[in-house]
Amino acid sequence: VASAVAFGATTPFVQRFGRGIGPFTTAALLYGGAATFAFVASMALAPRSPPSPVKPSRPVGLRPSDLPRLGVVALLGAVIAPVALAWGLQRTSGITASLLLNLEAVFTVLLARLLWAEPIGGRVGLALLAMTGGGALLVASGVVDASGTGAAPGVASGALAVVIATMAWAADNTVGRPLADRDPLRVVLAKGGMGAVAAAILASAFGEGWPPASSARAMALLGACGAGGYGASLVLYLRAQRVIGAARTGSIFAAAPFVGAAIAWGLGERAAGSSTLAAGALFVVGLWLHMTESHGHEHSHDAVAHDHAHSHDDAHHDHEHDDRDRAGPTVHHAHPHTHDAATHTHPHGLDVHHRHRH
Repeated sequence: VASAVAFGATTPFVQRFGRGIGPFTTAALLYGGAATFAFVASMALAPRSPPSPVKPSRPVGLRPSDLPRLGVVALLGAVIAPVALAWGLQRTSGITASLLLNLEAVFTVLLARLLWAEPIGGRVGLALLAMTGGGALLVASGVVDASGTGAAPGVASGALAVVIATMAWAADNTVGRPLADRDPLRVVLAKGGMGAVAAAILASAFGEGWPPASSARAMALLGACGAGGYGASLVLYLRAQRVIGAARTGSIFAAAPFVGAAIAWGLGERAAGSSTLAAGALFVVGLWLHMTESHGHEHSHDAVAHDHAHSHDDAHHDHEHDDRDRAGPTVHHAHPHTHDAATHTHPHGLDVHHRHRH
């Protein structure tokens, strides 16, 4: 939910600050800001001394085998999606664009089911329908431009561009799911850096040119939007995805469009009050369905050896440490460890230990 709020809040501001700045340049500034956030946060959280096997330590870092996947998610999520969004935002209202971002949840859930066979139960399906219905209700009410008086010229192409952005981000979410088990700050730094460089090169290739000095403030504000809405938000998104899976994270993330629409309304764009309230109620219902969901059944684990951040207060990490290095069960730490084969029953999400088929 925090990730959704951080991302959704930036959409109307990206529209405002991006006026007069090309879409490729906008994408480069957004993901340059995201990479800067990840770099500063990584430096601030860097361990001051070599970690012992059980002292708090950073999650598993990136590996050479992750580079192809990083390249794909950078292209999808840090180039195609923000370029399409920036282009579309200049041709439609902030409310319309924000609400259309609901489609990212729909595409993410469907792709997660298709690529990773993530289970979609009745409760999750109802939550997704409620959230998508909230966005559809406002779009159907005729909120298509800033004045609320009807469709503006080019609004159809702008809306289509936003839909393309949601498809690209949904594919990014799904293809990049294995990266959720890596250090999220390093993932954001790599993805943001690669995406910013690629977008800047494309901006030059398409002749956008660098904005004039008079646009320095807008450029700085776009970078700030990138730090919060694309950097911090993505770190939180990856943490959630690690625990509850791509589909559920994507569905809860459908709260983001409503946040953006509400802020756009507060900035002067107008939507029908009754439709806004009804849509808000649907979003609340969807979030409640997710927050109260409990998934548990008998399941089996094969023996496995791996390395990831963990603690010893769950049903899976009962290995021993040397007595001199022992820490409390709730202390998160990372090191190579093994699991024996087991069959048991308990509530669980779709974390690294629970990606079995249903």
